[in-house]
Amino acid sequence: MSKKEKSLLKRILIAGGFFAVLLPVYQLEMVHGPPRLELLLFLIPYAIIGWDILWKAARNISRGQVFDENFLMSIATIGAFFLGEYAEGVAVMLFYQVGELFQSHAVSKSRRSIADLMDIRPDYANVMRNGALVQVDPEEVAVGDTIVVKPGERIPLDGVITDGCSTLDTSALTGESAPRDVEVGQDVISGCINQTGVLTIEVRKEFGQSTVAKVLELVENASDKKSRSENFITRFARYYTPAVVYAAIALSVIPPLVTGQPLFLWIERALTFLVISCPCALVISVPLSFFGGIGGASKCGVLVKGSNYLELLADAETVVFDKTGTLTKGNFVVSEIHPQGLSQEQLLELAAYTEHFSSHPIATSIQAAYGKAVDPERIKEIEEIAGHGIRALIDDREVLAGNTKLMRLKGISYSDDTPVGTVVYLAVDGTYGGYILISDEIKADAPKAIQELKEIGIRQTVMLTGDADAVGQKVASRLKLDKAYTELLPADKVERLEELMAEKSQKKMLVFVGDGINDAPVLARADIGIAMGGLGSDAAIEAADIVIMTDEPSKIATVIKISKKTLGIVWQNIIFALAVKAIVLILGALGYANMWGAVFADVGVSILAILNAIRALNVNAFLPAKQNR
Repeated sequence: MSKKEKSLLKRILIAGGFFAVLLPVYQLEMVHGPPRLELLLFLIPYAIIGWDILWKAARNISRGQVFDENFLMSIATIGAFFLGEYAEGVAVMLFYQVGELFQSHAVSKSRRSIADLMDIRPDYANVMRNGALVQVDPEEVAVGDTIVVKPGERIPLDGVITDGCSTLDTSALTGESAPRDVEVGQDVISGCINQTGVLTIEVRKEFGQSTVAKVLELVENASDKKSRSENFITRFARYYTPAVVYAAIALSVIPPLVTGQPLFLWIERALTFLVISCPCALVISVPLSFFGGIGGASKCGVLVKGSNYLELLADAETVVFDKTGTLTKGNFVVSEIHPQGLSQEQLLELAAYTEHFSSHPIATSIQAAYGKAVDPERIKEIEEIAGHGIRALIDDREVLAGNTKLMRLKGISYSDDTPVGTVVYLAVDGTYGGYILISDEIKADAPKAIQELKEIGIRQTVMLTGDADAVGQKVASRLKLDKAYTELLPADKVERLEELMAEKSQKKMLVFVGDGINDAPVLARADIGIAMGGLGSDAAIEAADIVIMTDEPSKIATVIKISKKTLGIVWQNIIFALAVKAIVLILGALGYANMWGAVFADVGVSILAILNAIRALNVNAFLPAKQNR
């Protein structure tokens, strides 16, 4: 509990205790003192509990901001004192402050769920300078500098490991409790905690461009972009509050003139009307619900850049995916080896030697599959044939490795009955030796992602890719996607996306999910852009509205579920608050609801709405079992 909350709680307890003693004494008429003594005694708890409300109302009036809840509470309670209803005046202010305490605690709880991310900011970096480690502010470290991260320390900047291996705790960024093993050559991002070994890292990004800085910026700005519901409530309160003030004035003046009833009676009803009409439940609970939803999403490793995006996501109808890096891992692996006249081991060895000096992803995948050291002395000649492949002389044997064009160029008779994927054909001394199939692996999480999207009501799942049609259609078939558009350039992707947007239902949203630089224009054009931030490019993360900090596409369904739940809570609060207030306002105007009924209609509804809004923070049902504790 914050100092402000503790101070308010202390005032509530003191004023409430004083009031609890006074109320039965005067209601049972055990004391028959002068009226001024009664006024003075009730003013004590009123001043203790309400001085800050009166001060805020006076300050806002001096600034021209007259009509707010502070003004309504001040007018209503002061009016009650003028009418001699001291107990009611104190009770209204006391219970209003109880509602404020609930509100403050709820907001703090929501903020803490997001503020936990703020702990990811590193305090220092150990930089290697002149052969010694120097502890400096991360903002002082330049690209190319070498930093050392010891066990228990947080990685301060993005970079690549040049020495050491360790296990990283990435939960603050990704929401995943499972640690990640890293070794030399792997990229690491700032904000993760080094758990075991010492790591030496070459810095690749300055602090302002690092992952941790971007995450903190997203979190800090998340509340700036309001949802349609929040904007509606803001506009509603702007007109609603002065309207009820004027209505209360009319209620206190017109009926006595028409009916001849006592002015006192209708002034009391008008004050009750003011207390009832205070829009606290709406003004507080709606943004609090969205704030809770954003906080809940952050627990799951999903950053939502504003409540407007969280609201729009509930109306998602079509989800469009990029392929490479989003549904697939984006790294090539040898999936099949089909020798002819050679053993599998011999074919893979010759391919690894032929591709030894190449850094192409296909070459590196073959080298990784071979997994042994290459003896360069065995390679006598290497010739790259542009657009075709490589010719090498290995152990005095001519080896060709490449595509079908290379086979035709050299007059090699080969079998073109091969599976879908990237195929490397090999020939040895002019004789066809077989082929190696290389494919981009589908992420283990991708089938689950598509299945869950369909289960929550997504009408259409689509894939856009620049890959060959056979490759794209194979991936789409395995994932059971509804449509797949292949062989697209970045500009073609935007054009195809616009066609899909024209086809979707009115008021429904199209979501695009991508991770690469070439996805940035499509992410920006979609109704909602989601970037796979775990391995995604900076351009994609900047263009997106929502960032998934892990490499799991199933988190898309998770954040849509959170969005639907949050929006449901928002509408529950709006309908409940308006319905109760409308009923009690009518009863108050007709004299059937007194100040105590007004207290329930205002403070009671606010507390119930706030407690309901806090439910948006509970995302345990959306977390994996290992995190759902």
